[in-house]
Amino acid sequence: MNLFCGCLAIFSAFHGNLVNAAYLIGMAAVLDFMDGMLARLLRAYSEIGKQLDSLADMVSFGVVPGVLMFHLLEKSLAHESSFLGLDPTIFPFFGFLITIFSALRLAKFNIDTRQTTSFIGMPTPACTIFVSSLPLILANDGFGVSEIILNPYLLAGLTVLLSYLLIAEIPLFALKFKNLTWKDNSIRFIFVIIAAVLSFFFGYVSIPFIIALYILLSILKPSYS
Repeated sequence: MNLFCGCLAIFSAFHGNLVNAAYLIGMAAVLDFMDGMLARLLRAYSEIGKQLDSLADMVSFGVVPGVLMFHLLEKSLAHESSFLGLDPTIFPFFGFLITIFSALRLAKFNIDTRQTTSFIGMPTPACTIFVSSLPLILANDGFGVSEIILNPYLLAGLTVLLSYLLIAEIPLFALKFKNLTWKDNSIRFIFVIIAAVLSFFFGYVSIPFIIALYILLSILKPSYS
C-alpha cells in the first residue's frame, strides 16, 4: 500500500495535482510506519520484507520528492527568463538530486548496522514530508509565504541541503517507543508535544519547522535512548 500510494502520487504530480500527491505521500508515510510497527508486534521479520520495504520507500520517499521538487522549481521559474544562466526548462531537473541521494541513503541504511534503533542521517520519509508540505502550504497560504517558497534560490538551496542531510553522519532519534516511560522516551515525548502544538496553531506551515525541530533536538540531545 505504501508503494501503491507512491505510484499514485507520481501520477497526480505529473498531472499537475501536487496537493493530491502530498496527501498520498502522507498516507504512504502512515502505512510505512504501520508496517514496521506491526512487524515488531507480530515478530514477522524476513529478508524479503526488509527488501520490499526499502524498494517501496525508494518510490514513495525517493522518486516522489524529486518529482515534487521538479514541479516546484518549474513553477518558481515560470516567470523567470533565466536562473543562474541556465535554461529554465532544464534547471527543474535539479530537483531529482533528492532522488539520487535518497537512493544512496536507503542503500547505506540497508547495510549500516548502527541504524537498528536510531538513524544516521535524515530518514527518507522525513525528507519527503518536508518537500510534500510545500505544495500544501502554497494551496492553503494563510500566512502569505507563497512568494518566499517559490523563490528558485530557496528551492535550489533546500534541494542541496536535504540531499546532504540524507547522507550526513548526524545521529537522529527514531520514533519507536519500546515503552511509555518518560525516562526512556523523553526526547520523543518532547518532540511529539511541540509538534502537536505547532500543528494546531500553524497548520501546514508548521511541517518544515517540525522537521527542523526533529533534527535540532537530535543534535542537542544525541544521547537519546
